[in-house]
Amino acid sequence: MTVDALPRQSERDTAAPGGLGRRQVHAVAACYFVASFAALGLPPYLTAILPGLGDQQGRWAGVLYIVPTVFSALGAPLWGRLADRYGRKRLLLRAQLGLAVSFLLAGAADSLPAFTLALVLQGFLGGTFAATNGYLAAALDGARLSRALTLMQGSARAALVAAPILVGLLSPWIDPHRQYLLMAVLPLTAAVFLSMLPEPGRPGATATATATDGTGAASDPASDPDPGSATAATPTSAPADEPPGRTPLRVLYGLEFAFVFATIISFPYLIALAEERLPGVSGTTTGVLFALPHLCYLAFAARTHTVFLHRPHTGIALGFGFVALGLAGHAAADSLPAFVAVRLLLGAGLTLGLVCLSVLAAEACRGRAPGRLFGSLEFVSKGGAVAAGAVAALVNGRFGATSPVLVGTAAALLAAVAATALSSRSRQRWSRS
Repeated sequence: MTVDALPRQSERDTAAPGGLGRRQVHAVAACYFVASFAALGLPPYLTAILPGLGDQQGRWAGVLYIVPTVFSALGAPLWGRLADRYGRKRLLLRAQLGLAVSFLLAGAADSLPAFTLALVLQGFLGGTFAATNGYLAAALDGARLSRALTLMQGSARAALVAAPILVGLLSPWIDPHRQYLLMAVLPLTAAVFLSMLPEPGRPGATATATATDGTGAASDPASDPDPGSATAATPTSAPADEPPGRTPLRVLYGLEFAFVFATIISFPYLIALAEERLPGVSGTTTGVLFALPHLCYLAFAARTHTVFLHRPHTGIALGFGFVALGLAGHAAADSLPAFVAVRLLLGAGLTLGLVCLSVLAAEACRGRAPGRLFGSLEFVSKGGAVAAGAVAALVNGRFGATSPVLVGTAAALLAAVAATALSSRSRQRWSRS
């Protein structure tokens, strides 16, 4: 993985006492990778799992595919608030152990209802992405935090590429259904390693003179020793002296939802579209086509972060633009080189969008309780994924495999216009300040 976790020591943001060092951030990323590996590797094989549970045609595969996502969205805000109150490390361990328990139940299930319940628990008890980001945000700030968030996205992309391949390689020897039992070892192992890491202290909490928002005021509600105080009761409210140009939370949530919707909507039916346009294409080729945008992220995320660290609104606008171009190209591509080109365009948009959203999220954490913030952001993100899956299924059934990418194109174009306007207003605010 080429995504670098932390900036050089010469950069403005340096580790604070109680923060995390480079090796510790890498350890957190590795733990997130192994948890994501299990969660992302097995769902593509639901159509092979369900016949053994009584669903001979695998008709429930589409519904069960999003069940963990739905319940992860529902549980994320609750777990985020509990993390702010009781400790981020404790809730991160809870997420890893919750995944392990749900995988054991899924692997042992002998009926469709029992398997469905296990997937519900996987979503509700898991939520490792929000828990991991909340843990990091409690220890890092500024460029260090946004680079760490970029690394976490890299862990997810690497798992998304590698996990289905390994599950497929193991399938001749271990049924995908029973691989859930094997995969339970991964989050258990991650929990063991995470237990050795410290409970983080928020940068700036030890010295009010160097508060994270640069105003000289103590602006971290999460560091309040009394979780029932008035400050802690509204952890996501903006500080009184909010830095100029800071993105309001509702805008961050809107960008997150739109970006997830526009990118995810093309995933479910990509292979069907490629097989329709490229008769006789091999499964290996379609797998590589699916992985290309994620490989782009792994290759270029660190450089993108360096370039757009101080202009994330411009980056997110460009990201939506590239996503729109890439998706529109999917509708016209009729050869393998054309598919490769449009997948790389989508990869450029994916990289720009994810990196710049990480920068905006790190900026939003200044003066806010990170658990609640990332819990809410996870709720919005999962909501975008569920909406994308539902719309993709609806339009694909009515209009064919090309329609999801056209809907995604329209959504990305609208978001690009809105993000461009936001970028212009942001530049004007900075020029006046």
